[in-house]
Amino acid sequence: MSVRSPWITETNIYHVNEPFKLESGQILPEIDIAYETYGKMNKDKTNVILVCHALTGDAHAAGYYDNARKPGWWDIIIGPHKALDTEQFCIICSNVLGGCAGTTGPASINPKTGREYAATFPVITIGDMVRAQRLLLRHLKVYQLSAVVGGSMGGMQALDWAIRYPEVVKKLIVLATTARSTPQQIAFNAIGRRAIQGDSNWNGGEYYGKERPDKGLSIARMIGHITYLSDHVMEEKFGREVKNKEQEPYALNADFQVESYLDYQGERFCERFDPNSYLYITKAIDLFDLTKHDSLVEGLAPIIARTLAIGISSDWLYLPSQVQEIVAAIRMSGTHAEYSEITSRYGHDAFLLEAGQLDYLISSFLAPKRVSDIMMHHVAFINERCTISEASQVMVQNTASHLPVLNESGIISGIVTSWDIAKAVAYNISSLDEIITRNVITISPDESIQEAVLRMKKYDISALVVSCDGKLLGIVTSDGVSRCMQGNG
Repeated sequence: MSVRSPWITETNIYHVNEPFKLESGQILPEIDIAYETYGKMNKDKTNVILVCHALTGDAHAAGYYDNARKPGWWDIIIGPHKALDTEQFCIICSNVLGGCAGTTGPASINPKTGREYAATFPVITIGDMVRAQRLLLRHLKVYQLSAVVGGSMGGMQALDWAIRYPEVVKKLIVLATTARSTPQQIAFNAIGRRAIQGDSNWNGGEYYGKERPDKGLSIARMIGHITYLSDHVMEEKFGREVKNKEQEPYALNADFQVESYLDYQGERFCERFDPNSYLYITKAIDLFDLTKHDSLVEGLAPIIARTLAIGISSDWLYLPSQVQEIVAAIRMSGTHAEYSEITSRYGHDAFLLEAGQLDYLISSFLAPKRVSDIMMHHVAFINERCTISEASQVMVQNTASHLPVLNESGIISGIVTSWDIAKAVAYNISSLDEIITRNVITISPDESIQEAVLRMKKYDISALVVSCDGKLLGIVTSDGVSRCMQGNG
Protein backbone atom coordinates (compact mmCIF):
# COMPACT_ATOMS: atom_id res chain seq x y z
CA MET A 1 0.00 0.00 0.00
CA SER A 2 1.45 3.36 -0.98
CA VAL A 3 1.88 6.07 1.62
CA ARG A 4 0.01 9.25 0.77
CA SER A 5 2.20 12.35 0.58
CA PRO A 6 1.91 14.47 3.72
CA TRP A 7 1.07 17.70 1.96
CA ILE A 8 -1.42 19.38 -0.30
CA THR A 9 0.47 21.44 -2.86
CA GLU A 10 -0.33 24.43 -4.97
CA THR A 11 1.34 26.05 -7.95
CA ASN A 12 2.88 29.51 -7.62
CA ILE A 13 3.44 31.94 -10.49
CA TYR A 14 6.42 34.27 -10.75
CA HIS A 15 5.77 37.07 -13.22
CA VAL A 16 8.87 38.49 -14.92
CA ASN A 17 7.75 41.94 -16.02
CA GLU A 18 10.69 42.62 -18.32
CA PRO A 19 11.85 41.40 -21.74
CA PHE A 20 13.36 37.93 -21.92
CA LYS A 21 15.81 37.46 -24.77
CA LEU A 22 16.00 33.98 -26.23
CA GLU A 23 19.07 32.27 -27.68
CA SER A 24 17.53 32.73 -31.12
CA GLY A 25 17.67 36.49 -30.64
CA GLN A 26 13.87 36.76 -30.40
CA ILE A 27 12.41 38.53 -27.39
CA LEU A 28 9.42 37.70 -25.21
CA PRO A 29 8.13 40.97 -23.69
CA GLU A 30 7.38 39.26 -20.35
CA ILE A 31 7.09 35.75 -18.99
CA ASP A 32 5.34 33.81 -16.25
CA ILE A 33 7.07 30.91 -14.51
CA ALA A 34 4.96 28.33 -12.69
CA TYR A 35 6.65 26.48 -9.82
CA GLU A 36 6.09 24.39 -6.71
CA THR A 37 8.23 23.91 -3.60
CA TYR A 38 8.42 21.02 -1.13
CA GLY A 39 10.19 21.28 2.22
CA LYS A 40 11.69 24.39 3.80
CA MET A 41 14.76 26.41 2.92
CA ASN A 42 17.38 26.77 5.62
CA LYS A 43 18.48 30.19 6.84
CA ASP A 44 21.18 30.55 4.17
CA LYS A 45 19.02 29.00 1.43
CA THR A 46 21.79 26.52 0.64
CA ASN A 47 19.72 23.34 0.98
CA VAL A 48 17.82 23.76 -2.28
CA ILE A 49 17.54 21.04 -4.93
CA LEU A 50 16.17 21.96 -8.34
CA VAL A 51 14.19 19.23 -10.10
CA CYS A 52 13.84 19.57 -13.88
CA HIS A 53 10.92 17.81 -15.53
CA ALA A 54 10.78 15.73 -18.70
CA LEU A 55 8.92 16.46 -21.97
CA THR A 56 5.36 15.90 -20.80
CA GLY A 57 5.90 16.80 -17.15
CA ASP A 58 5.13 19.99 -15.28
CA ALA A 59 5.85 21.77 -12.00
CA HIS A 60 3.68 19.34 -10.01
CA ALA A 61 6.44 16.92 -9.05
CA ALA A 62 5.10 15.73 -5.69
CA GLY A 63 2.23 15.93 -3.24
CA TYR A 64 -1.46 16.26 -4.05
CA TYR A 65 -3.70 18.99 -5.32
CA ASP A 66 -6.98 19.36 -3.42
CA ASN A 67 -9.26 16.38 -4.16
CA ALA A 68 -6.71 14.88 -6.59
CA ARG A 69 -6.47 11.11 -6.75
CA LYS A 70 -2.91 11.01 -8.09
CA PRO A 71 0.18 12.71 -6.67
CA GLY A 72 2.85 14.60 -8.58
CA TRP A 73 4.86 12.75 -11.22
CA TRP A 74 7.95 12.08 -9.00
CA ASP A 75 6.23 11.62 -5.66
CA ILE A 76 7.98 8.27 -5.26
CA ILE A 77 11.29 10.01 -4.48
CA ILE A 78 10.27 13.45 -3.15
CA GLY A 79 9.15 13.67 0.47
CA PRO A 80 10.21 12.97 4.06
CA HIS A 81 12.88 10.25 4.22
CA LYS A 82 12.69 9.65 0.48
CA ALA A 83 15.61 10.08 -1.93
CA LEU A 84 14.97 13.82 -2.19
CA ASP A 85 14.34 14.22 1.52
CA THR A 86 12.14 17.22 2.29
CA GLU A 87 13.22 17.14 5.93
CA GLN A 88 16.74 17.90 4.77
CA PHE A 89 16.25 19.74 1.47
CA CYS A 90 13.88 22.22 -0.11
CA ILE A 91 12.85 20.92 -3.52
CA ILE A 92 11.85 23.32 -6.31
CA CYS A 93 10.32 22.32 -9.64
CA SER A 94 9.16 24.74 -12.32
CA ASN A 95 7.22 24.25 -15.53
CA VAL A 96 9.53 24.83 -18.50
CA LEU A 97 9.38 27.82 -20.81
CA GLY A 98 7.18 26.84 -23.75
CA GLY A 99 5.09 24.59 -21.53
CA CYS A 100 1.35 24.63 -20.96
CA ALA A 101 1.04 24.31 -17.19
CA GLY A 102 1.42 27.90 -16.05
CA THR A 103 4.71 28.98 -17.62
CA THR A 104 4.62 31.15 -20.73
CA GLY A 105 4.16 29.12 -23.89
CA PRO A 106 2.29 29.16 -27.21
CA ALA A 107 -1.11 29.12 -25.46
CA SER A 108 -0.22 32.21 -23.40
CA ILE A 109 -1.51 35.66 -24.29
CA ASN A 110 0.92 37.86 -26.19
CA PRO A 111 0.68 41.25 -24.41
CA LYS A 112 1.39 43.02 -27.70
CA THR A 113 -1.59 41.53 -29.52
CA GLY A 114 -3.96 40.45 -26.75
CA ARG A 115 -4.23 37.02 -28.41
CA GLU A 116 -2.53 33.67 -27.92
CA TYR A 117 0.98 33.45 -29.31
CA ALA A 118 0.09 30.24 -31.14
CA ALA A 119 2.61 29.61 -33.95
CA THR A 120 4.07 33.12 -33.58
CA PHE A 121 5.72 31.92 -30.37
CA PRO A 122 9.48 31.93 -31.02
CA VAL A 123 11.51 28.72 -31.10
CA ILE A 124 13.04 28.02 -27.71
CA THR A 125 16.00 25.95 -26.53
CA ILE A 126 16.88 23.90 -23.46
CA GLY A 127 19.20 26.78 -22.57
CA ASP A 128 16.27 29.21 -22.64
CA MET A 129 14.40 26.97 -20.20
CA VAL A 130 17.40 26.96 -17.87
CA ARG A 131 17.88 30.74 -17.99
CA ALA A 132 14.20 31.20 -17.08
CA GLN A 133 14.70 28.88 -14.09
CA ARG A 134 17.71 30.98 -13.09
CA LEU A 135 15.47 34.07 -12.99
CA LEU A 136 13.07 32.20 -10.71
CA LEU A 137 15.83 31.20 -8.30
CA ARG A 138 17.16 34.74 -8.16
CA HIS A 139 13.63 35.91 -7.34
CA LEU A 140 13.60 33.38 -4.50
CA LYS A 141 17.08 34.59 -3.45
CA VAL A 142 18.62 31.16 -4.04
CA TYR A 143 22.21 31.48 -5.24
CA GLN A 144 23.55 28.01 -4.45
CA LEU A 145 22.02 24.63 -5.32
CA SER A 146 22.77 21.49 -3.36
CA ALA A 147 21.91 19.62 -6.53
CA VAL A 148 20.16 19.80 -9.88
CA VAL A 149 18.29 16.61 -10.76
CA GLY A 150 16.49 15.59 -13.93
CA GLY A 151 15.56 12.63 -16.09
CA SER A 152 15.16 12.52 -19.88
CA MET A 153 14.62 16.14 -21.03
CA GLY A 154 15.04 17.09 -17.37
CA GLY A 155 18.53 15.60 -17.55
CA MET A 156 19.30 17.84 -20.51
CA GLN A 157 18.32 20.87 -18.45
CA ALA A 158 20.41 19.65 -15.51
CA LEU A 159 23.48 19.26 -17.73
CA ASP A 160 22.94 22.73 -19.18
CA TRP A 161 22.68 24.11 -15.63
CA ALA A 162 26.02 22.59 -14.62
CA ILE A 163 27.71 24.02 -17.73
CA ARG A 164 26.06 27.44 -17.77
CA TYR A 165 26.26 28.10 -14.02
CA PRO A 166 29.02 25.82 -12.70
CA GLU A 167 29.60 27.89 -9.58
CA VAL A 168 25.94 27.46 -8.55
CA VAL A 169 25.58 23.67 -8.84
CA LYS A 170 27.28 21.54 -6.16
CA LYS A 171 25.98 18.15 -7.32
CA LEU A 172 24.50 16.99 -10.60
CA ILE A 173 22.21 13.98 -11.07
CA VAL A 174 21.02 13.03 -14.54
CA LEU A 175 18.94 10.00 -15.46
CA ALA A 176 18.10 8.32 -18.78
CA THR A 177 19.30 11.25 -20.86
CA THR A 178 21.82 12.35 -23.46
CA ALA A 179 24.20 15.22 -24.09
CA ARG A 180 23.02 15.53 -27.70
CA SER A 181 19.97 14.35 -29.59
CA THR A 182 20.72 11.65 -32.14
CA PRO A 183 19.16 11.41 -35.63
CA GLN A 184 16.91 8.57 -34.47
CA GLN A 185 15.65 10.58 -31.49
CA ILE A 186 15.06 13.59 -33.74
CA ALA A 187 13.20 11.36 -36.19
CA PHE A 188 10.66 10.18 -33.59
CA ASN A 189 9.99 13.79 -32.55
CA ALA A 190 9.69 14.91 -36.17
CA ILE A 191 7.00 12.31 -36.89
CA GLY A 192 5.06 13.47 -33.84
CA ARG A 193 5.22 17.08 -35.02
CA ARG A 194 4.09 16.09 -38.53
CA ALA A 195 1.10 14.31 -37.01
CA ILE A 196 0.02 17.48 -35.22
CA GLN A 197 0.69 19.82 -38.11
CA GLY A 198 -1.04 17.42 -40.50
CA ASP A 199 -4.25 17.50 -38.47
CA SER A 200 -6.79 19.66 -40.31
CA ASN A 201 -7.70 21.32 -37.00
CA TRP A 202 -4.17 22.58 -36.42
CA ASN A 203 -4.89 25.53 -38.73
CA GLY A 204 -1.34 26.85 -38.66
CA GLY A 205 -1.43 26.82 -34.86
CA GLU A 206 -4.52 29.09 -34.72
CA TYR A 207 -6.93 26.64 -33.09
CA TYR A 208 -7.54 28.30 -29.73
CA GLY A 209 -11.27 28.69 -29.11
CA LYS A 210 -11.90 26.17 -31.92
CA GLU A 211 -11.56 22.43 -32.45
CA ARG A 212 -8.11 21.37 -31.31
CA PRO A 213 -5.84 19.11 -33.39
CA ASP A 214 -6.28 16.35 -30.84
CA LYS A 215 -6.09 13.52 -33.37
CA GLY A 216 -2.62 14.68 -34.34
CA LEU A 217 -1.55 15.20 -30.73
CA SER A 218 -2.90 11.78 -29.79
CA ILE A 219 -0.81 10.13 -32.53
CA ALA A 220 2.26 12.12 -31.43
CA ARG A 221 1.75 10.87 -27.88
CA MET A 222 1.32 7.30 -29.08
CA ILE A 223 4.59 7.48 -31.01
CA GLY A 224 6.39 8.94 -28.01
CA HIS A 225 4.89 6.44 -25.60
CA ILE A 226 6.18 3.51 -27.64
CA THR A 227 9.74 4.78 -27.12
CA TYR A 228 9.18 4.98 -23.36
CA LEU A 229 8.38 1.28 -23.00
CA SER A 230 10.52 -1.80 -23.52
CA ASP A 231 9.58 -4.67 -25.81
CA HIS A 232 9.55 -6.93 -22.73
CA VAL A 233 6.92 -4.83 -20.95
CA MET A 234 4.72 -4.61 -24.03
CA GLU A 235 4.91 -8.37 -24.49
CA GLU A 236 4.17 -8.93 -20.81
CA LYS A 237 1.24 -6.49 -20.66
CA PHE A 238 -0.41 -7.15 -24.02
CA GLY A 239 1.15 -10.00 -25.93
CA ARG A 240 -0.91 -10.52 -29.07
CA GLU A 241 -4.24 -10.30 -27.28
CA VAL A 242 -7.07 -8.65 -29.19
CA LYS A 243 -9.57 -6.23 -27.67
CA ASN A 244 -12.62 -8.20 -28.79
CA LYS A 245 -12.03 -11.85 -29.54
CA GLU A 246 -15.41 -12.14 -31.27
CA GLN A 247 -14.43 -9.51 -33.84
CA GLU A 248 -13.70 -10.52 -37.42
CA PRO A 249 -9.95 -11.29 -37.28
CA TYR A 250 -9.27 -10.10 -40.81
CA ALA A 251 -11.00 -6.74 -40.49
CA LEU A 252 -8.87 -3.61 -40.45
CA ASN A 253 -10.48 -2.52 -37.19
CA ALA A 254 -9.61 -5.73 -35.32
CA ASP A 255 -7.76 -3.95 -32.53
CA PHE A 256 -4.97 -5.63 -30.59
CA GLN A 257 -4.90 -4.79 -26.89
CA VAL A 258 -1.73 -2.76 -27.39
CA GLU A 259 -3.55 -0.59 -29.95
CA SER A 260 -6.36 0.04 -27.52
CA TYR A 261 -3.83 0.96 -24.81
CA LEU A 262 -2.09 3.46 -27.08
CA ASP A 263 -5.44 4.99 -28.05
CA TYR A 264 -6.22 5.44 -24.38
CA GLN A 265 -2.85 7.06 -23.67
CA GLY A 266 -3.31 9.44 -26.60
CA GLU A 267 -6.80 10.46 -25.53
CA ARG A 268 -5.79 11.06 -21.90
CA PHE A 269 -2.78 13.11 -22.97
CA CYS A 270 -4.99 15.47 -24.98
CA GLU A 271 -6.86 16.36 -21.79
CA ARG A 272 -3.81 18.01 -20.26
CA PHE A 273 -1.38 19.09 -22.97
CA ASP A 274 -1.37 21.82 -25.61
CA PRO A 275 -0.47 20.62 -29.14
CA ASN A 276 1.60 23.72 -29.89
CA SER A 277 3.62 23.22 -26.69
CA TYR A 278 4.41 19.71 -27.87
CA LEU A 279 5.76 21.16 -31.13
CA TYR A 280 7.99 23.70 -29.42
CA ILE A 281 9.32 21.49 -26.63
CA THR A 282 10.22 18.59 -28.93
CA LYS A 283 11.98 21.07 -31.21
CA ALA A 284 14.03 22.29 -28.23
CA ILE A 285 15.01 18.67 -27.53
CA ASP A 286 16.06 18.17 -31.15
CA LEU A 287 18.24 21.30 -31.05
CA PHE A 288 20.00 20.09 -27.89
CA ASP A 289 23.71 19.47 -28.46
CA LEU A 290 26.33 20.10 -25.78
CA THR A 291 29.32 19.27 -27.94
CA LYS A 292 31.77 22.07 -28.63
CA HIS A 293 33.86 21.95 -31.79
CA ASP A 294 32.43 18.43 -32.24
CA SER A 295 33.89 17.41 -28.87
CA LEU A 296 31.75 16.29 -25.96
CA VAL A 297 34.76 16.49 -23.64
CA GLU A 298 35.22 20.15 -24.51
CA GLY A 299 31.49 20.81 -24.29
CA LEU A 300 31.17 19.35 -20.78
CA ALA A 301 34.50 20.74 -19.54
CA PRO A 302 32.93 23.61 -17.53
CA ILE A 303 31.16 21.12 -15.22
CA ILE A 304 32.71 21.10 -11.75
CA ALA A 305 29.73 19.58 -9.91
CA ARG A 306 30.17 16.12 -8.48
CA THR A 307 28.11 14.07 -10.93
CA LEU A 308 25.96 10.95 -10.85
CA ALA A 309 24.63 9.71 -14.20
CA ILE A 310 22.08 6.88 -14.15
CA GLY A 311 21.25 4.72 -17.15
CA ILE A 312 18.46 2.18 -17.53
CA SER A 313 19.27 -1.33 -18.74
CA SER A 314 16.20 -1.62 -21.01
CA ASP A 315 16.06 1.99 -22.25
CA TRP A 316 16.26 2.12 -26.04
CA LEU A 317 15.34 5.82 -26.35
CA TYR A 318 18.38 7.10 -24.45
CA LEU A 319 20.73 4.15 -24.39
CA PRO A 320 22.90 3.40 -21.33
CA SER A 321 25.91 3.96 -23.60
CA GLN A 322 24.83 7.59 -24.10
CA VAL A 323 24.71 8.11 -20.34
CA GLN A 324 28.11 6.44 -19.96
CA GLU A 325 29.44 8.80 -22.63
CA ILE A 326 28.50 11.74 -20.41
CA VAL A 327 30.41 10.27 -17.47
CA ALA A 328 33.49 9.55 -19.56
CA ALA A 329 33.55 13.07 -20.98
CA ILE A 330 33.21 14.72 -17.55
CA ARG A 331 35.96 12.54 -16.10
CA MET A 332 38.30 13.56 -18.90
CA SER A 333 38.28 17.07 -17.43
CA GLY A 334 39.17 15.80 -13.98
CA THR A 335 35.73 16.21 -12.41
CA HIS A 336 34.29 13.41 -10.29
CA ALA A 337 31.59 11.54 -12.22
CA GLU A 338 30.13 8.13 -11.55
CA TYR A 339 27.82 5.89 -13.54
CA SER A 340 25.12 3.66 -12.11
CA GLU A 341 22.53 1.60 -13.91
CA ILE A 342 18.98 0.75 -12.98
CA THR A 343 18.16 -2.83 -13.89
CA SER A 344 14.58 -2.72 -15.06
CA ARG A 345 12.22 -4.22 -17.60
CA TYR A 346 10.22 -0.97 -17.87
CA GLY A 347 12.37 0.78 -20.46
CA HIS A 348 12.82 4.57 -20.47
CA ASP A 349 9.93 5.06 -18.02
CA ALA A 350 11.90 3.26 -15.30
CA PHE A 351 13.24 6.60 -14.06
CA LEU A 352 9.65 7.37 -13.00
CA LEU A 353 8.84 3.93 -11.62
CA GLU A 354 11.76 2.16 -9.95
CA ALA A 355 11.35 3.70 -6.50
CA GLY A 356 13.69 1.34 -4.63
CA GLN A 357 16.66 1.63 -6.94
CA LEU A 358 16.18 5.37 -7.40
CA ASP A 359 15.98 5.90 -3.65
CA TYR A 360 19.20 4.01 -2.97
CA LEU A 361 21.26 5.54 -5.79
CA ILE A 362 20.15 9.13 -5.28
CA SER A 363 20.09 9.20 -1.47
CA SER A 364 23.51 7.54 -1.34
CA PHE A 365 24.90 10.16 -3.68
CA LEU A 366 23.34 13.14 -1.91
CA ALA A 367 24.12 11.99 1.61
CA PRO A 368 26.31 8.93 1.24
CA LYS A 369 26.64 6.50 4.09
CA ARG A 370 30.19 6.02 5.23
CA VAL A 371 32.10 2.92 6.15
CA SER A 372 31.90 4.09 9.78
CA ASP A 373 28.10 3.72 9.61
CA ILE A 374 28.18 -0.02 8.95
CA MET A 375 31.55 -1.31 10.16
CA MET A 376 31.84 -3.75 13.08
CA HIS A 377 33.65 -1.86 15.84
CA HIS A 378 34.36 -4.73 18.21
CA VAL A 379 36.59 -6.92 16.10
CA ALA A 380 38.40 -10.05 17.22
CA PHE A 381 42.12 -9.99 16.39
CA ILE A 382 45.31 -11.90 17.08
CA ASN A 383 48.96 -10.99 17.43
CA GLU A 384 51.85 -12.27 15.41
CA ARG A 385 52.95 -14.70 18.15
CA CYS A 386 49.70 -16.66 18.05
CA THR A 387 49.72 -20.30 17.03
CA ILE A 388 47.33 -21.64 14.43
CA SER A 389 45.46 -23.44 17.18
CA GLU A 390 45.03 -20.22 19.16
CA ALA A 391 43.93 -18.35 16.03
CA SER A 392 41.30 -20.98 15.25
CA GLN A 393 39.97 -20.82 18.82
CA VAL A 394 39.62 -17.01 18.61
CA MET A 395 37.85 -17.39 15.28
CA VAL A 396 35.37 -19.96 16.60
CA GLN A 397 34.70 -18.14 19.89
CA ASN A 398 33.91 -14.90 18.04
CA THR A 399 32.21 -16.50 15.00
CA ALA A 400 34.63 -14.49 12.89
CA SER A 401 35.66 -15.22 9.34
CA HIS A 402 38.53 -12.68 9.27
CA LEU A 403 41.12 -11.98 11.95
CA PRO A 404 43.38 -8.93 11.62
CA VAL A 405 46.91 -9.62 12.84
CA LEU A 406 48.64 -6.94 14.93
CA ASN A 407 52.36 -6.52 15.66
CA GLU A 408 53.83 -5.61 19.04
CA SER A 409 53.09 -1.91 18.40
CA GLY A 410 49.41 -2.59 17.71
CA ILE A 411 49.81 -1.87 13.99
CA ILE A 412 48.04 -4.09 11.46
CA SER A 413 50.59 -6.42 9.92
CA GLY A 414 48.38 -8.97 8.20
CA ILE A 415 45.10 -10.83 8.12
CA VAL A 416 44.02 -14.47 8.50
CA THR A 417 40.77 -15.87 7.14
CA SER A 418 38.77 -18.99 7.98
CA TRP A 419 39.90 -20.33 4.60
CA ASP A 420 43.54 -19.91 5.69
CA ILE A 421 42.88 -21.85 8.90
CA ALA A 422 41.16 -24.63 6.96
CA LYS A 423 44.13 -24.81 4.60
CA ALA A 424 46.55 -25.03 7.53
CA VAL A 425 44.63 -27.96 8.99
CA ALA A 426 44.35 -29.73 5.63
CA TYR A 427 48.07 -29.40 4.85
CA ASN A 428 49.32 -29.77 8.43
CA ILE A 429 50.85 -26.28 8.42
CA SER A 430 52.16 -25.37 11.86
CA SER A 431 53.35 -21.78 11.48
CA LEU A 432 50.91 -18.88 11.43
CA ASP A 433 53.37 -16.91 9.36
CA GLU A 434 52.85 -19.34 6.47
CA ILE A 435 49.16 -18.47 6.10
CA ILE A 436 49.08 -14.76 6.96
CA THR A 437 48.23 -12.39 4.11
CA ARG A 438 50.65 -9.52 4.61
CA ASN A 439 49.29 -7.20 1.92
CA VAL A 440 46.17 -6.12 3.81
CA ILE A 441 43.59 -4.14 1.82
CA THR A 442 42.22 -1.47 4.13
CA ILE A 443 39.73 1.37 4.02
CA SER A 444 39.25 4.46 6.19
CA PRO A 445 36.03 5.03 8.16
CA ASP A 446 35.27 8.24 6.26
CA GLU A 447 35.21 6.59 2.83
CA SER A 448 31.91 5.80 1.15
CA ILE A 449 30.24 2.40 1.07
CA GLN A 450 30.36 2.57 -2.72
CA GLU A 451 34.15 2.80 -2.49
CA ALA A 452 34.14 -0.26 -0.22
CA VAL A 453 32.14 -2.15 -2.84
CA LEU A 454 34.56 -1.17 -5.60
CA ARG A 455 37.60 -2.16 -3.52
CA MET A 456 36.18 -5.55 -2.59
CA LYS A 457 35.33 -6.19 -6.22
CA LYS A 458 38.74 -5.08 -7.45
CA TYR A 459 40.66 -7.36 -5.08
CA ASP A 460 38.06 -10.15 -5.04
CA ILE A 461 37.76 -10.15 -1.25
CA SER A 462 34.78 -10.34 1.11
CA ALA A 463 35.98 -8.01 3.89
CA LEU A 464 37.99 -4.84 4.41
CA VAL A 465 39.94 -3.89 7.50
CA VAL A 466 39.00 -0.38 8.63
CA SER A 467 42.05 1.50 9.84
CA CYS A 468 43.61 4.89 10.44
CA ASP A 469 47.41 5.31 10.58
CA GLY A 470 47.74 1.53 10.69
CA LYS A 471 45.58 1.20 13.80
CA LEU A 472 42.68 -1.27 13.75
CA LEU A 473 39.31 0.47 14.01
CA GLY A 474 36.95 -2.21 12.74
CA ILE A 475 36.02 -4.37 9.81
CA VAL A 476 33.41 -4.13 7.07
CA THR A 477 32.13 -7.23 5.27
CA SER A 478 30.36 -7.84 2.00
CA ASP A 479 27.33 -9.06 3.99
CA GLY A 480 27.19 -5.76 5.86
CA VAL A 481 27.42 -3.80 2.63
CA SER A 482 24.65 -5.89 1.06
CA ARG A 483 22.33 -5.32 4.02
CA CYS A 484 22.95 -1.59 3.77
CA MET A 485 22.27 -1.52 0.01
CA GLN A 486 19.01 -3.37 0.59
CA GLY A 487 17.97 -0.76 3.14
CA ASN A 488 18.50 -2.98 6.19
CA GLY A 489 21.87 -1.69 7.26
